[in-house]
Amino acid sequence: MGVPGSIDAVQEMLGSEGYVCGRPLGTVVFLALTLGRPLFLEGEAGVGKTEIAKALASGLGRRLIRLQCYEGLDAASAVYEWNFAEQMIAIRTAEASGGVDRGDLKDELFTDEFLIERPLLEAMRPQPGGAPVLLIDELDRTDEPFEAFLLEALSDFQVTIPELGTIAAPEPPIVIVTSNRTREVHDALKRRCLYHWVDYPSFEREIEILHTRAPEAAEHLSREVVAFVQRLRTEDLFKKPGVAETIDWAKCLLALDVINLSPEVIADTLGAILKYQDDIQKLQGSEAKRILEEVRASLEPA
Repeated sequence: MGVPGSIDAVQEMLGSEGYVCGRPLGTVVFLALTLGRPLFLEGEAGVGKTEIAKALASGLGRRLIRLQCYEGLDAASAVYEWNFAEQMIAIRTAEASGGVDRGDLKDELFTDEFLIERPLLEAMRPQPGGAPVLLIDELDRTDEPFEAFLLEALSDFQVTIPELGTIAAPEPPIVIVTSNRTREVHDALKRRCLYHWVDYPSFEREIEILHTRAPEAAEHLSREVVAFVQRLRTEDLFKKPGVAETIDWAKCLLALDVINLSPEVIADTLGAILKYQDDIQKLQGSEAKRILEEVRASLEPA
């Protein structure tokens, strides 16, 4: 599928993949696709940054290639490695047959046959259906040397393998970079990208998202769930629940055949929305009941 020709078309495409997209986000995605610029998405965990890349790849009919970042990730791990086990087998086989020229053997060992491609190199290769979507997820988990390498790779859309030379992408991949802002990413890399802060959605938009992702949930329950989660985000919690947790919680409640929230149900299912014991402890007992009463008062017609 070709690149959507308008902001509305981008929103419609993402919507068809179950991703509810506001116009500001639709605009920056459209510009990234049209201009061929990487898109840098920053925001709290669970607000849907990774899902944008998944929906975009599915909507465009492109392959999604994901580089999951972590502390200590280096260029070699992100680009390629040699299959040493297969190379050793090839060496032993050649030695057993006798009469092997070492120079010829070396040339044979460092070929595509023994190359294990990692996400960045895969994204530089031609793909069926067009350039892939390259998701560089949680870049803030890596360190500055990897950022510097990534800046160079995204500037020229090429990587160098000493034994093979430089491999350039015939068609640049669609690049989505995400960060949970656990640390600041260097300005030089941000300047290479279009930037968008993915915030928690408004009440009505989160209702719309929940209807899309958990359509079986009744309207009344959906509104209680969203209102309760949004109220939790105003509390002093170690980790505030994201949209992903809202969806997970609603699905848990549906699995339990819950029709209305109650303090008992909330206590039993807090693990779906809060992931730290200290946060769960704060919501035990009368606190959950108090918040639920406030939520119900806010949902009553004026």
